[in-house]
Amino acid sequence: MKLHTLQPAKGSVKQNYRKGRGEGSGNGDTAGRGHKGNQSRSGYKRKKGFEGGQMPLQRRIPKFGFKNFNRTEYTPINLNTLVHIAETFNTNTITIDTLVQAGAVGKNDLVKILANGEIKNPINISAHAFSKKAKESIEKAGGTATIIA
Repeated sequence: MKLHTLQPAKGSVKQNYRKGRGEGSGNGDTAGRGHKGNQSRSGYKRKKGFEGGQMPLQRRIPKFGFKNFNRTEYTPINLNTLVHIAETFNTNTITIDTLVQAGAVGKNDLVKILANGEIKNPINISAHAFSKKAKESIEKAGGTATIIA
């Protein structure tokens, strides 16, 4: 075997098919695009959801529902989570900063305290909103529920 006799395997190397290079190439004239119509023109791009002129699915299905863009969305925190955080941080005062440190909420989240779970020790909690039951449970245990504006 000599270096000048090396060749790639037969059929492994193909030349690119050059479209639109005259009649003699076998692919001149329309360059495989057919005659006329949008797809034969340069710069053609099919629209998202195009179904060949049939009414597309996203237009066939009726619109429904309502999205209130003025809605204030709260991150819910349950009482049992608060009790766990109070035990972990060994404190009886829980603020938004404490919840952020614990990883329960993000620093820009609005927090609402919900009444799932039991609270036995007095805990002073400040949050953006409280459910009626949660506020009762906190005050029954001897703690305070302060609303942040």
